[in-house]
Amino acid sequence: MRVDPEFERLQTERLVLRRSRPEDAGAISAYRSDPEVGRYQGWETTAAGDIRRSIEEMAAHNPGEPGRWFQFSVEERGTGVLVGDVGLHPVEAGPGVVKVGYTIDQAFQGRGDATEAMAALVAYAFDVLDAHTIRAYADARNVPSLRVAEKLGMRLVERLRHAEREDVWHGVRYELQRRAE
Repeated sequence: MRVDPEFERLQTERLVLRRSRPEDAGAISAYRSDPEVGRYQGWETTAAGDIRRSIEEMAAHNPGEPGRWFQFSVEERGTGVLVGDVGLHPVEAGPGVVKVGYTIDQAFQGRGDATEAMAALVAYAFDVLDAHTIRAYADARNVPSLRVAEKLGMRLVERLRHAEREDVWHGVRYELQRRAE
């Protein structure tokens, strides 16, 4: 795996993926605090101040650094409106393995933004960071998220069950392997 200290932005036909900025924190907090957006997520906090601090800490780091999540804000290319965020996390215990995640503001869901942003992120992880496996975990009930993974060509590789006291979480793990050249 490689680290990308030169990262500025990724562009798709309709979207821009860029480093998150402190001024994004309010919008990120707003959509992550939406019960419909957050019901299948496991964030520790959705408070704007905490998100801002996380973004400020991330500014000193680069995509591809082992063991670190790197979040990208996703905005509409023509308007600059923030529609969500995506992230990647090189797995320390698995060289070449990158975990990914995605969240789209409910107001912008259903337009293909998650799939388009994640396709760009997957290509970036393979082509620039030299990842060989992309991994996504999701709540098994989060059908839209599962569809995004499948549209990206990811395959279901594991069904998970995690019990903590009376709470039981059923999840899935999807993976995509880089094609041999």
